[in-house]
Amino acid sequence: MPAEIDPISSLAFSISTNKGVYALLLGSGVSRSSKIPTGWEITLDLVRKVAALQGAECEPDPSAWYLATFGKQPDYSELLDVLCKSPAERQQLVRAYLEPTDEERSEGDKQPTPAHRAIANLVKAGFVRVILTTNFDKLTELALHDVGVVPTVLSSVDHIAGALPLVHTACTIIKIHGDYLDTRIRNTASELAEYPEEFKQLLDRVFDEYGLIVCGWSAEWDDALRAALVRAPYRRFSTYWATRGDPGMQAQDLIKRRAAHVVPIGGADAFFSKLGELVTILESFSQPHPLSTAAAVASLKKYLSEEKYAIQLDDLVSEETNRVLNVMHGQKFDMSPRDLDSKSLGDRVHAYEAVSTTLIEMAAVAGYWAKPEQLKPWLRSVAKVSQRKHESGLVALVEFQRYPACLIAYALGLGAVAAGNLNVLRELFSTRIVKEHRNDVLAVVALNPVAMFERGTAGAKLLPGKDRHYLPLNSWLEDYFAPFGGRLFQSDQEYRNGFDKLEFLWSLAYAHSIRANDGHFWVPFGNFIYRSDRYSQLMKEFRDSLTTAGDQSPYVLSSIFGTSAQQCLEILDKIEPVAAEWSRQRW
Repeated sequence: MPAEIDPISSLAFSISTNKGVYALLLGSGVSRSSKIPTGWEITLDLVRKVAALQGAECEPDPSAWYLATFGKQPDYSELLDVLCKSPAERQQLVRAYLEPTDEERSEGDKQPTPAHRAIANLVKAGFVRVILTTNFDKLTELALHDVGVVPTVLSSVDHIAGALPLVHTACTIIKIHGDYLDTRIRNTASELAEYPEEFKQLLDRVFDEYGLIVCGWSAEWDDALRAALVRAPYRRFSTYWATRGDPGMQAQDLIKRRAAHVVPIGGADAFFSKLGELVTILESFSQPHPLSTAAAVASLKKYLSEEKYAIQLDDLVSEETNRVLNVMHGQKFDMSPRDLDSKSLGDRVHAYEAVSTTLIEMAAVAGYWAKPEQLKPWLRSVAKVSQRKHESGLVALVEFQRYPACLIAYALGLGAVAAGNLNVLRELFSTRIVKEHRNDVLAVVALNPVAMFERGTAGAKLLPGKDRHYLPLNSWLEDYFAPFGGRLFQSDQEYRNGFDKLEFLWSLAYAHSIRANDGHFWVPFGNFIYRSDRYSQLMKEFRDSLTTAGDQSPYVLSSIFGTSAQQCLEILDKIEPVAAEWSRQRW
């Protein structure tokens, strides 16, 4: 069965591509690790204090004792009135529950949790603008303050009446059950059964206009909040419900009604920390939205259709190339990480692929359709992306800065092979780029997957799942471009054959570029060299074309690896012993 996308990864992508669209609904579970009691836990502790004043024993069920003694359920406000006779006294009593002592602060209790910190970072970056919470602590506000965000806090009807529209604030916190410094907080059954009309209208707006991420809320006690979710008329954006274990019956009902995506989590801290990390990765590497890529490809096809669009074509390719370079040369691509292992290199590879997505998709189309005069923007793009920004750091990563240029070159090449447009390959392979010490080097040499690294395949063997492959980067590229096969070739097998043909032509062009060198003769090959009989098939195909058509062979006319049939055949002869050596060594 195909692997499923991790729901947190799906949520991260939704947040990153819909900035400010998702609101958070946070329950007491988000503050649990801070050791702050819930509203009901405070109420029960107040019952214990009342019982102590009367010399009674209320355990093991303080709520049942209160009901039996006073004939009603315990009420937070009434209990405060009994225990404290002035507003100042009431405020001091509540502070003891929610504000840390020096000892608690030193132990990290009653402080913003990793979940609050991650949420604050999402808010600061603009991904989240509305937070609804049933908690009446101030941990979210404190975390936001630490990152320099001053939120608008709505905890009473009075606040709502004078508030700016949600779209005009950097962050709005809606404290549905009130704030602990206000004795009007809601925590009894009757208080949770019905909200003031102003709160109803506000909740209706949020649930109608925003997507929703629910975490730490059981949905068991809040009748009015459940009702608000049920009556939300539209589902413009998705609902994600993060839950630790199986959700309760009330939560299951809401999940079904809102067609919510369930996200299993180990806890709020781990969930929001991972979510924040994934969103940051996507933002850092500026992966283009699929719709923007499709629009760019559509524009490219239009510009390739007529020569009059030459300027627009040049602008389109140049702008996308510069966008890629701006991200590649930023601080996010550190050349000296603490460790280089399979995971870190895999992350780096995916990051380069993400930022280059649009340019790669466009290059495949250009390789198929471009006329010679339409290649100039692409050759300039390859040359620009090939230039390294950083010259110091881990050798493997410094060299790997050329990976996006290699991707663009392979995309152009596959399109050209699919269309039989060999002139594109000639221009591509002979493109001169600046390598070390500003010496011009041909792209066929500098961007070859094997020759691109000073240490050959050693660094590339760290690629996830490629440690046992003889040519790990070539194998990775073949897998990466497989989805393109359906658009460029008629079948998977035709794609594999096309990929082999591109790499064989690359090897021949490489050999032709160094033909004048004396001494040791070395040629980098592709995956075809290790496929059963594939190298022999390619060699026969090329020899037959050259011996039958002579100087009219498409390989001669394209002058990829020679300007005459005799010269091309000499190259084929020259690589034969090198190919045999590769097959024996399998290095």
